[in-house]
Amino acid sequence: MRYSYDLTLLRNGLHDPTTRVVTSIHRGSPAACVERATLTPFGPGSIRIHIDHEGRLSSTAWGTGADWLQSRVNRLTGRHSIADGHADFTPRHPAVEQALRQVGFLSLPASDSPYHELLPAILGQRITAAQALQQWSALCRTYGEPAPGPLGLYLPPTPQRLSAITSWEFHRLGIEEQRARTLHTAARYASYIDRTRDLEGLPARDALMHLPGVGVWTAAVTIGVSHGDPDALPVGDFHVKNTVAWALTGRARGTDEEMVATLAVYTGQRWRVVRMLERCGFTAPRFAPRRRLLDIARL
Repeated sequence: MRYSYDLTLLRNGLHDPTTRVVTSIHRGSPAACVERATLTPFGPGSIRIHIDHEGRLSSTAWGTGADWLQSRVNRLTGRHSIADGHADFTPRHPAVEQALRQVGFLSLPASDSPYHELLPAILGQRITAAQALQQWSALCRTYGEPAPGPLGLYLPPTPQRLSAITSWEFHRLGIEEQRARTLHTAARYASYIDRTRDLEGLPARDALMHLPGVGVWTAAVTIGVSHGDPDALPVGDFHVKNTVAWALTGRARGTDEEMVATLAVYTGQRWRVVRMLERCGFTAPRFAPRRRLLDIARL
């Protein structure tokens, strides 16, 4: 079976100040460089991982969290999930068969940094992706510290720094009261959030949903990346339900309930299937003009 790696899941947009992912193709063989800065259980750390055209890994890390990051190179690059469920993965739809041929069985990275992943997921609630990515970049550059090492990356704001950000400072970044309150909740319960690292995907998602302001979508987006959870289906996403409807039923629009029913045959692999469809180019047609962006920082 052919494999591919979904390393861009680690990055929140092209201008993510915490993470860079660069990929290339040489004579049909992929290569990649992943640069990542985060808050580890042992302090700040940053790492550069290079994957050459023959699949060989080399890495260098900096900071007090360097050893912790080095011990997770295989998880950060998705190598750990090569054998994760592929023996039981059976396409039930022509589109999934096509994705398996063109994309291959998709290996999902696991950052093991649930606090890091939860912050941009919170920012993504109820606004466009473009706005959320811009706010994530501004939040880290304004309130995160420069990461150790020569990569020029920034760390996410620490729980202590995040909890000290006032409502007017959030407003200046375009973050309204409801999401600001959830960010403060994440700061207050950062230790609890990090302990979900020791849980499997579904229990970790359930644990996050005990926090005020964290629902099914936010938990799935977080754990899908932090745990590499192949079943972290983002119910409530504006686009995913339509992608699934278009690819698997031929209808341009669908509901979350229909998506869950359609993907039931892939239980345990539903997020992986969605990512394979997206990587294969399945996108529901657009019928309406783009939604106008409202910048609350200017109000």
